[in-house]
Amino acid sequence: MNTELASFHAYIYGRVQGVFFRSYIAGYARELGLFGYARNLSNGSVEVMAEGENEHLVKLVELIKDGPVAARVDDYKIEWSNYTDKFLEFHIF
Repeated sequence: MNTELASFHAYIYGRVQGVFFRSYIAGYARELGLFGYARNLSNGSVEVMAEGENEHLVKLVELIKDGPVAARVDDYKIEWSNYTDKFLEFHIF
């Protein structure tokens, strides 16, 4: 079985801080076997860097589009790139 590996870097805008957005994303990323991080930025957005199996990354992107119940995602930007193998787990900063 051939598994494609990839990564993405995302910025999520809206009501995404103080609503457990990072925990929500990190929980699912870990369940999916992905690596990377989620962190709040000073402009009120959330940054997510994730890498692993492409099909699992696509599932995480779908979750990012909606976020947890208390969140409101107004916009998001996602840049896909090659797998880097630089993360050992999925962190919350």
